[in-house]
Amino acid sequence: MPSGIPAPKAAVPDGIRRRLLPFDARRDPWSWAVTGFVVAVAALVRFVNLANPPGKIFDETYYAKDAYGLLTKGVEWNYKDNVASYVVHPPLGKWLISIGEWMFGYQDADGNVRAAGHLWTAAPELGWRFSAAVAGTVSVLIMVRVARRMFGSTVLGAAAGLLLALDGFHLVLSRTAILDIFLLLFILAAFAALVADRDSRRRRWLAAMADGLDPTRLGKAGRLGFAFPWWRLAAGALFGCAVSVKWSALFFLPAFLLLIAWWEYGTRRTVGARHPLRDTFLDEFGWLVMFVVVAFAVYLASWSGWLLTDDGYYRHWLADSGRPEPPVIGALHNLLHYHQEAFKFHEGLDTKHTYQSWPWQWLLLGRPVAFYWSNTGSCGADSCASEVLLLGTPVLWWSFLPALAALVWLGIARRDWRAGAILLMVFVGLAPWFYYAIDNGRTMFSFYTAPALPFMILAVVYVLGAIMYPAVSGSGPPSPDTARRLADRRLVGGVIAGAYLVLFVLCFAYFFKVFVGDVMPYADWSHRMWLGSRWI
Repeated sequence: MPSGIPAPKAAVPDGIRRRLLPFDARRDPWSWAVTGFVVAVAALVRFVNLANPPGKIFDETYYAKDAYGLLTKGVEWNYKDNVASYVVHPPLGKWLISIGEWMFGYQDADGNVRAAGHLWTAAPELGWRFSAAVAGTVSVLIMVRVARRMFGSTVLGAAAGLLLALDGFHLVLSRTAILDIFLLLFILAAFAALVADRDSRRRRWLAAMADGLDPTRLGKAGRLGFAFPWWRLAAGALFGCAVSVKWSALFFLPAFLLLIAWWEYGTRRTVGARHPLRDTFLDEFGWLVMFVVVAFAVYLASWSGWLLTDDGYYRHWLADSGRPEPPVIGALHNLLHYHQEAFKFHEGLDTKHTYQSWPWQWLLLGRPVAFYWSNTGSCGADSCASEVLLLGTPVLWWSFLPALAALVWLGIARRDWRAGAILLMVFVGLAPWFYYAIDNGRTMFSFYTAPALPFMILAVVYVLGAIMYPAVSGSGPPSPDTARRLADRRLVGGVIAGAYLVLFVLCFAYFFKVFVGDVMPYADWSHRMWLGSRWI
């Protein structure tokens, strides 16, 4: 019996026990060895030669500079004009970038060293890219553990981590000082915390029933007794961090609240509570509110540099407008005005861009974003090329749509909470952008898919798991003939899944140079542009 669950003092029906007992083998050294290997692979491809390409690429020209302003002024700063910068994204992602600049230094566009590294003076690019590489690596670690917890398989957990670690889209974001890798990290971490909360609640119900609790005789609110839901509040704090990176994280708020309520309702139904829906509302509504309150507190704290200094853009908007500015309330009023102006900017963003794309192109890799391009350098040929292309590994990304379709079918056929949760997270990560594209033609880019990426990978892994481990009907042990057929099916499924992963790794290796900006003969670069002008 897993640690933390006492020996039963009352008989808990086997069906309920199986449904409540979460997969829990935290002390399994084999799983941690596999996790360590996958994370090491992720770190290797992210940190090696991280300073290449040289200089600021794509939107690093904004975020690296803004991060240095936060590091030195507490707010984003325009050093050329010596005034506060007007920015339209919250500050947390740039604060995280500034950690690397504090550690390894910062150099402006003119080559002037603005800050020497406190730990080690290295190539300045390492300074502003370091935190993104850390975030990308940590997200792979979380991916392995949450997939393993959800699917009850170290093999599938490792597969999920490997798919994320060697996806070109994730790799490029992990090696570039822009905000989306931090958004991805915090959304995935919040989801993982809620999965842990689900398991914790079910483990607690099982322990209580083993001690003699009768779920049909609980009070009006169906209370199990007070227990502080640390994982749930951690999820709220992590969600607040996500919103503090980009406002688009707000799309996930209804999904997170729905998951909390849905999973709690399902637990109460499993144990046989008389009024699971009513009890869920009465007992959990306060914690849903607390989730939002914690998230808001974290978000407000992320603006502390703006609130505690006098230099920020619009920091004294009321006073500058000739209106009274009372302490605290005035600062919050000014911050609200800042948000209103930034929201207007986002709503009216329709400027054409060479690499803009529409949501229906994203999963098909219809228009990736070129972060960097150069035709200089030595490659042993007459003409050379180097590029950083925000391109998902094609074998993986072209699997997403069939995997999501299969997941709908499998989720309905198996009535599986995992399929529903994954589909919900993919939906809220992608559907709002379809609305904005159709409603007002807003300028958007393929990297807007970043927070949905881990969940699309979980969809692929779910389908691989269904191929490898077919569902078995009945509660008793299978007959010898059935067991033999299952073994054969698992062998064939393992070969299919293994072949898919090998093909994926080979595809990643083929495109690796255009993920990291290595110099190659122009002809080799051209051969990798499979969709021609759409990728150029």
